Amino acid sequence: MHKLIYFIKKIYIPFLFLAVEVMAIYYYSTSTPYSQSRLSGLSYYLCGWSGSLFTKLGNYLSLEQDNVALNERIAELESLLSNYQTLYPQTVQTELDLSPNMYVPAKVVSKTLNRSVNYFVVNKGIDDNVRIGMSVLSPEGYAVGYITNCSQSFSIAVSLLSTSFKVSARLSDDRSMGTVYWSGGDIHTLQMSDISKYAVFEEGETVEAIDFSEYFPSGTILGTVESKQMNDEQTMFSCTLRIAADLSRIDNVILVDNREVEQVRILKQEPVASPTSMEPENEDTTN
Repeated sequence: MHKLIYFIKKIYIPFLFLAVEVMAIYYYSTSTPYSQSRLSGLSYYLCGWSGSLFTKLGNYLSLEQDNVALNERIAELESLLSNYQTLYPQTVQTELDLSPNMYVPAKVVSKTLNRSVNYFVVNKGIDDNVRIGMSVLSPEGYAVGYITNCSQSFSIAVSLLSTSFKVSARLSDDRSMGTVYWSGGDIHTLQMSDISKYAVFEEGETVEAIDFSEYFPSGTILGTVESKQMNDEQTMFSCTLRIAADLSRIDNVILVDNREVEQVRILKQEPVASPTSMEPENEDTTN
């Protein structure tokens, strides 16, 4: 009882002040029509502001589900457009160089970034019509890697960040071709070599996969030119590329089954490389 009395003595002044404030606000709000309208408008504003805040918070928390749904829709539309172009090549006009492809959306469940040959694991496998050799693209359509092994529900893909990776590519404007590869170290850059000394290009030019790339559909963007230099013999250009896709933050991807790539591999007589193990070591499981 003494504690209750002591507690009341301690808080009665703030409590009394709060009660007087409530009475004053009530009196002010009912004193004139003008004050009633002002307080009514303020209450509507506060309700709208709080409702908007909670709506934005809910939208932010649902971004992951929205991204998954968006990727699935992108894959569905890409497949539909590709099929229509195959059936009606004279009717469907598009700037994209599409072949009869199948698109499968997937989520990256783990990845490596600190090895000489880096892999990432996606949550789609044989049961989802995924097979070895499928291209892996970012939701924006940038090159990410290619599938090298599959289980029923999961697949492993080797990323661009692998010293074993080499692909023929071209400058998008000049059309001069060269070889793109990763030399290790910087996870944001690639190297491009064997570019003709007569090529005319500047920093910022896009580099894309060529028609007979065995890893990516024609026109898939690999990166942009960051710097260029001539070799010691003054016969060829080489350059550093800024990778278009941020592989350190990649979360959702699209798997592309290019049904014509098998013909390219037969012509090159190079089998699809596969890792010795389905389980990468020292994974960076930030995703």
